[in-house]
Amino acid sequence: MSNNPYIVITADTHAGASIEAYRDYLDPKYREDFDAWRGSYQNPAKKHVGTKKNKNWDSKERLSDLLGDGVVGEVIFPNTVPPFYDAPFHISAPPSPKQYEHQLAGMRAHNRWLAEFCAEQPERRAGIGLIHLNNIEDAIEDVEWIAKNHLRGGVLLPLPSPSDVHLNALNHPDYDRLWAAIQDAGLVINQHSGQGSPHYGEGQGSKALWAMEMSFFIQRGYTHLIMGGVFERFPKLRYILTESGCAWAPRLMQGMDAMYMAWKAGYIGEIDTSKDPALKEPPSFYAKRNCWYGASFPSVADVKGRDKVGVEKVLWGNDYPHYEGCYPYSRENMRFAFADIDEKEVRMMLGENAAKLYNFDLEALRPLADAANITPQDVAVPLPLSEIPEDSTCVTFQRARAADFLSAKP
Repeated sequence: MSNNPYIVITADTHAGASIEAYRDYLDPKYREDFDAWRGSYQNPAKKHVGTKKNKNWDSKERLSDLLGDGVVGEVIFPNTVPPFYDAPFHISAPPSPKQYEHQLAGMRAHNRWLAEFCAEQPERRAGIGLIHLNNIEDAIEDVEWIAKNHLRGGVLLPLPSPSDVHLNALNHPDYDRLWAAIQDAGLVINQHSGQGSPHYGEGQGSKALWAMEMSFFIQRGYTHLIMGGVFERFPKLRYILTESGCAWAPRLMQGMDAMYMAWKAGYIGEIDTSKDPALKEPPSFYAKRNCWYGASFPSVADVKGRDKVGVEKVLWGNDYPHYEGCYPYSRENMRFAFADIDEKEVRMMLGENAAKLYNFDLEALRPLADAANITPQDVAVPLPLSEIPEDSTCVTFQRARAADFLSAKP
């Protein structure tokens, strides 16, 4: 076993400016409207008010937190509420035609802020730029801006839900010009758990239903891009679904391949598919070639199937600064998930895969990794349930405690 510390890059963190700070990044013509909106805005997450919110934008605090957690590089998704939104971008529905102009302005304000934030620490931060699908010309303009301004995290691709009837599904051919622009720019396509769900209303259980069904709806982005031939037409595209693990992918790949066989034969039961030409290769071919998997705060089960999807396609994340993530107990999470896994594979999932996908310079990060000193020997020590930190709100640890409790009941 090597003595060289792991170079740990989290492929899942979140950041954003404060609402007040976003004003300076807005196109000036929207600032008066912003002031009116700001006057009526109420924070949808009261428990985040206080010191925790500063972790979204306080560069010094953030760098200290992450290094203390053993992390030397981060891929940054959005987190705070941009101008003219009701919730953070990554869990907001795509804007309606009425909302589009102002939310586009708010989205671009975030991109401008993020580019500056990442430029403060270019070796340690890979920011993910935002786009909308309402207008393809605007989306292509934003893709080009993201590439020009070195947001090497790529783009966060919106995922229309079944209730977003004003937008085409991702397999629609009208998006081909957008895929071409992303491919030409060499950017990664990102999606993140929480996208693509329909509106559940305000009835009892709405939040629980959203959380329970989230995995199904976010996987629709993966299946639509594959089955829709996007990766066949644009073979250099790279796509990653984050905060979803990879254990689900082998079964879904198998299901797509089974459907493909009927599709290729010309009939799916009594459904004639002869006018809808099948892919040239089975869907699993494109999944293995074009897709990556963000395994945030994983359990052992979450990284099962890595041999099927390719261990080189799996990226670890701590979901900083979210409560459900494993910060500040990432070391414990690594022991919990990776203790029995070969060092070479752990090294890939903890940092090397992220470095390749998002263009981090491992040698530049090595001195920081040496200081953090997360060694293979440390990670190889299994974490018993008794050592799970009692104050951790990490979902993975909570599930482990619940499973142990239920198994102990007569």
